[in-house]
Amino acid sequence: MDLYLIKELLLVTPLILFALTVHEVSHGWTAERLGDNTARLLGRITLNPIAHLDPMGTLLMFLVHFGWAKPVPVDPRRLNDPRRDMVWVSLAGPGSNILLAALFGIMIRAFVPWGMEAGYLQEGSIFGIFVALLILGLEINLGLGLFNLIPIHPLDGSKILAGLLPLNLAYQYQQFERYGMIIIFTIFIFGQITNIPIFSWILGVPMAALAKAFAGVDFYALMRLLGGLLS
Repeated sequence: MDLYLIKELLLVTPLILFALTVHEVSHGWTAERLGDNTARLLGRITLNPIAHLDPMGTLLMFLVHFGWAKPVPVDPRRLNDPRRDMVWVSLAGPGSNILLAALFGIMIRAFVPWGMEAGYLQEGSIFGIFVALLILGLEINLGLGLFNLIPIHPLDGSKILAGLLPLNLAYQYQQFERYGMIIIFTIFIFGQITNIPIFSWILGVPMAALAKAFAGVDFYALMRLLGGLLS
């Protein structure tokens, strides 16, 4: 493992654990506000990341910076309006990550121009490491939030779409849930074998657009800056 990868791993580990934890806590907290305290009773509304880790989803977060955590249990029967409220519960996780990405972006707007002007933005400097953390935080939270909005089970987007479709179409759509993981892994493995990153293509445009909106800097320019800070 080269030095760049070691540096990146040391920085991304706490960011990934934090992003996954906030994502799942947001699901549980929203469900509780809407009438279902199942997550609270099972100890899932906690900032302890160990309670939320899914082995495969976490591994993908480290490999490609998008993935998933262990789903927070929600009992739709206990929600005030099960069909409507499941949409809000499902939106809460990705929404929390996009809000975190916005906060990282705002800090990039504030600190990067100031650091460059003051001459603090140098490889290996404390300030450079801080900026690298901000860029990685922006990337990881955008990746996690947007990936989970894809309407493939078990991702949050599938529950959002099912709640928005007419009942007859929602029922038909839910019949494909059993194939969701197969579809995800097929796309991922296909990308690894062929070097055609389908998920990156799907997420690339919205990630770049939101990164530019939040940070005020071209996303790929940020990636180049990150590479320079970690090289």
